[in-house]
Amino acid sequence: MNTDGRPEQLTIPFDLAARDLGIVVAFDGSPNSELALDYGAGVAVRRGAPLTVITAYKTPFPLYVNYASLPPSHEAEASERGAEDVLQAAAKRLADYRGEVTYLTMEGDSVGALVDASAKAHLMIVGARGRGGFLGRVLGSVSMALPSHAQCPTVMVPVKAELGDGPVVVGVDGSVHGRRAALHAAQEARERGTSLVLVTAMQTSDTGDYWYRVQPRRDDDLVEGRRAELQEELEKEAAWLSERVPGVEISGEVRIGTPGEVLHDAVPEAQLIVVGSHGRGAVASALLGSVSRATLHRAQRPVMVVPPLEDERVG
Repeated sequence: MNTDGRPEQLTIPFDLAARDLGIVVAFDGSPNSELALDYGAGVAVRRGAPLTVITAYKTPFPLYVNYASLPPSHEAEASERGAEDVLQAAAKRLADYRGEVTYLTMEGDSVGALVDASAKAHLMIVGARGRGGFLGRVLGSVSMALPSHAQCPTVMVPVKAELGDGPVVVGVDGSVHGRRAALHAAQEARERGTSLVLVTAMQTSDTGDYWYRVQPRRDDDLVEGRRAELQEELEKEAAWLSERVPGVEISGEVRIGTPGEVLHDAVPEAQLIVVGSHGRGAVASALLGSVSRATLHRAQRPVMVVPPLEDERVG
């Protein structure tokens, strides 16, 4: 138990050597999944990791009153063939890709299939919209449920993703989950040869979900004093990160507003936004609800959600 009586969040073992699927992309043939595939291929090349393309299918299973009325098995075979056709489209799109690629069909619910795959993945990548059965409910079931249950970081690629060359932006809130997200964000920045911006939200007392609350005060100087304190904390966090991920230019910004708005507006040219799947205090479980949901719905850039992975460097 934590000192405040809340149960500790269990961490997920994260040994890359034991995760043979590498970079996993969910593909259903939709235009957004094509963007996700292109994005995932770029990540795999940059990391020198294998690329795995997955599509899921469901076998029709209606209720029948007796054995004689069961449908022929070709319906299940047709579903599987349809999934294989989808992967053929992915292979065609990757015709010029020279890295290692594996194509997998998985029977079952789309979210469950991806969660199972995440246990053997370095990174999961999904599009924000799909054709229907696989990704069509995204920003409903897949994009919300997958980061909640995935056993590796998940990147959501927006419908009209703007893949710029700006910095990586990460939301930090003083929690170990925010620190873990910042560590992964720093590694992303180093891989991409760009800078990292740490952003924290300081909210007024008229909102329910917060990272750092500003209590009602008559003296604006006191509010600015609190902002200065948070800025100092960010600078300490930047120094901590620099020791563990050297070679990255790191800066910090304190902004007044809700976390989702702050992350969306912080750096318009950001190439990636990173958040933790849990956060600080009473809103720990809400970060994937309110903050991550707000970030994902408004995102024009890819968004990475980092779950509570084991990492000895976080402490």
